[in-house]
Amino acid sequence: MKEYWTSLASLLGVLAFCQSLMQSIFPPELRFAFLKFFNRVFHLFSSYCYFDITEIDGVNTNELYNAVQLYLSSSVSIAGNRLSLTRAVNSSSITFGLSNNDSIVDTFNGVTVLWEHVVTQRQTQTFAWRPLPEEKRGFTLRIKKKDKTLILNSYLDYIMERANEIRRKNQDRLLYTNSRGGSLDSRGHPWESVPFKHPSTFETLAMDPIKKQQIMDDLKDFAEGQVFYQKTGRAWKRGYLLYGPPGTGKSSMIAAMANYLGYDIYDLELTEVHSNSELRKLLMKTSSKSIIVIEDIDCSINLTNRKKNSSSSSSSNNAVSQRSYYDPETRSGSGSGEESGNGNTITLSGLLNFTDGLWSCCGSERIFVFTTNHIEKLDPALLRSGRMDMHIYMSYCNFPSLKILLKNYLGFQEEDIDGDVLKEMETVVEKAEMTPADVSEALIKNRRDKEKAVRELLEDLKSRGERNVKDGKFRGQCGNLTELEIVEEEEKRAIDSQNEDEDNVDEEEIELEDNICKD
Repeated sequence: MKEYWTSLASLLGVLAFCQSLMQSIFPPELRFAFLKFFNRVFHLFSSYCYFDITEIDGVNTNELYNAVQLYLSSSVSIAGNRLSLTRAVNSSSITFGLSNNDSIVDTFNGVTVLWEHVVTQRQTQTFAWRPLPEEKRGFTLRIKKKDKTLILNSYLDYIMERANEIRRKNQDRLLYTNSRGGSLDSRGHPWESVPFKHPSTFETLAMDPIKKQQIMDDLKDFAEGQVFYQKTGRAWKRGYLLYGPPGTGKSSMIAAMANYLGYDIYDLELTEVHSNSELRKLLMKTSSKSIIVIEDIDCSINLTNRKKNSSSSSSSNNAVSQRSYYDPETRSGSGSGEESGNGNTITLSGLLNFTDGLWSCCGSERIFVFTTNHIEKLDPALLRSGRMDMHIYMSYCNFPSLKILLKNYLGFQEEDIDGDVLKEMETVVEKAEMTPADVSEALIKNRRDKEKAVRELLEDLKSRGERNVKDGKFRGQCGNLTELEIVEEEEKRAIDSQNEDEDNVDEEEIELEDNICKD
């Protein structure tokens, strides 16, 4: 045994002597060149190639590094026992990733690749305007040379897409509003944001299940329709008009749409926008995968009944009529051709271009939602397809939506309620014309005593129904029309009324033009 250790010590001494001899005979430059040559020969005969993705590219953050980090955090096949846990700002979940100098195997289209997270200490840095982190981080991707084309053409794009999906899923939704008076925040943005925590979903939304499914299918087709919109040459956007009595769930519908798609919401306050150019700038600063909302558009600013305004002005006197006819604001579609009290000069033409003009195409995957309590007050130009593609009537409570509210607030399924009570509710709910907000308040008030809540709700439904029938306010008295047919008839009358006003004003303008020519 003693001889073994003696021989080992002698061998180590010889190796140390040879190393010192090599360092004294061969200068560092020669050794570096030899190692570089050796690496080239090794890679020449190796079946693998390597790609380095550093955290910082010069002085800028490498987006690909962040995308790879997020993508790998979604994998469960991590090699090693040590993981790093992170939680990003505005994130509702914790993600895990590779620890320092750990590795992971991934498969894409049948091709196996190896990722290694390389972390080294950065050398002492000289003066820089932007100090760099002490550690130098990066990912090394090892792939076979024969798979190089597939990986570079498809795999990295796939990683970027998956990272965006993970980021949207983990990050809380944001609710934006335009800054007061068009001012900018500390980052130079015209939008201010807060986390969006609204819990509304399509499952809890008090609406007929068939209508809800139609809306969900339409939203899903839109979100997955990038190829379709490109093929048809259409801008990747869609418009929804929510109309109906107050308290029927229009705001809850918008929140459910945002939570269903994972989109941010931009709540546009038109009274704080002073011109068409400012409106365009706000649009340019919105992100893709977002919902742009204008609530109560008929009450925001004077954009309605533009033809009626023109008609009234033309009947006042010819001089004012001639001036308004040739006024650019009137011809472009403003409400009254005059500034409002707060200096607002947005025209209807500017708003239409905002939703359907060239400027509406400066982003992709956007949804425009307008809400109103009075569809008859809107200009027909706002209602046509291409601007508001889907008109959704938010109705009073019907029996299916009533059952959803009973489940939401009391936890009652249909079988938990007495059959006779359910039949009475089904009979009177249409006549009562109670909004989901009214029914919800009645249930919340007595939620500690569920039986009392159902009993008082039924009494309230009966009393309202009797009062509506007595006063002749019940919509079902319009014959044998279904609710959908009644709604469609109302919408048709609203549009026809506006079109008649347009025709009358057009005739007045033609007559006015003839008089001008004669003069």
